[in-house]
Amino acid sequence: MGEVWRATDEVLGRDVAVKLMLGHEHDPSAADRFRMEAQTAARLSHPHVVGVFDFGTWDGKLYLVMELVHGDSLAGDRGQAPVLAPEQVATVAAHAAAGLAAAHRQGVVHRDIKPGNLLRDADGTVKLADFGIARFVDDPSAALTTTGQIVGTGLYLAPERALGQPASPASDVYSLGCVLYQLLTGQPPFRGDTATALLYQHIDTPPAPPRQVGVAMPAAFETFLLSLLAKQPEQRPAAQAIAEWFSSGAWRDQPLPLPQAVPPPPPPPVPQRPQHHAPVPPPPRTAPVAAPRSRRAQPPAENPLAKISRRRPRRTAAVAGAIAFVVFLLIGMAWVS
Repeated sequence: MGEVWRATDEVLGRDVAVKLMLGHEHDPSAADRFRMEAQTAARLSHPHVVGVFDFGTWDGKLYLVMELVHGDSLAGDRGQAPVLAPEQVATVAAHAAAGLAAAHRQGVVHRDIKPGNLLRDADGTVKLADFGIARFVDDPSAALTTTGQIVGTGLYLAPERALGQPASPASDVYSLGCVLYQLLTGQPPFRGDTATALLYQHIDTPPAPPRQVGVAMPAAFETFLLSLLAKQPEQRPAAQAIAEWFSSGAWRDQPLPLPQAVPPPPPPPVPQRPQHHAPVPPPPRTAPVAAPRSRRAQPPAENPLAKISRRRPRRTAAVAGAIAFVVFLLIGMAWVS
């Protein structure tokens, strides 16, 4: 559809990239899409989005002046995405998700996230490029495609889009998950002999966990990556959450350091009691005891229980006499009658 040239801005004296559109005479909507790419990218000013400086026509060809990225795309020189270590993939994820979050905040859905549209410069910074088929969420007519036509690359197409549903920010998240999966394993999560078979895999087939195919990576990284590839859009994290999660280092399976705790103040000293002995209370005051009149030893005080036991026979005899009197009285009355 076009060519990209390295050029020099003679007014500002800087190197730029110039994208020329070719063959738009045969596609009436191509010029409109190209113009929309310029307008869409111009709305986005972010370190992880390729900037757009100008747009116009030259010699009957549409051109787009963009920021020149000194590096290559993640598609590689021959269209084969390289296999990267988890540390590098985490950086790609953080940068790309941050660029997507900036686009989503402006109501823009990229709709074509793939390795060729992720540019990485010599410092390792990743930038989103090519908003040629992007659309505004609040303007459905901005798609500029035939009704029912699926726009995007099939290897990275979200399930809802494979079913013909409109693209959403969650669709970009799914496509990013497919790219990250490929960078880790060397293959996209799904491949098919036909386009139809590929679309059905996106819809129905769960992706194989990367560690099952021999990728040494932290379990937390794998779990989070698979959440990007959830079949239901509402089950995928937002782009901003992805950027923050990878930037925090949580993918390393290491707990984040806790905030420095302030030590509690030492307890106040306990007052020490004096070591002198407590005063002994005086003995209770009692009445004076009279001296005995004689030198005879007084008999010991009698136990109260002994008194009770001594009185018990007298009471028993009295009761027995009363009973006998009643018996004789009853006999006498019976005899008189």
